[in-house]
Amino acid sequence: MSKISTHILDTNKGLPAAGVTVSLYRGPAAGPSLICSCTTNEDGRIDNFLSPDETLKIESYRLEFESASYFAAQGQPVFYPKVIVEFLVQDKDLSLIHISEPTR
Repeated sequence: MSKISTHILDTNKGLPAAGVTVSLYRGPAAGPSLICSCTTNEDGRIDNFLSPDETLKIESYRLEFESASYFAAQGQPVFYPKVIVEFLVQDKDLSLIHISEPTR
């Protein structure tokens, strides 16, 4: 089984970022295809964007985090309205860690 997951932490609060919509796309940056849009759970996680019968392909992927609505719901100013992380799967055993934090 292939798996792409994410875990979002709100570092300003020191808590998981629940309720963030994240979309997974596959394909070239000029015309990627939407695979799935999901919302983080109470622990700030999306456990798997792929259906059980879908396999991870050696290809370009993109995660788009809709951070504007999350920060607005928290009463926080929006610094990053959307965070996009593009990555290339070259091996089916992959861990990707990305940290993005606005500082004041």
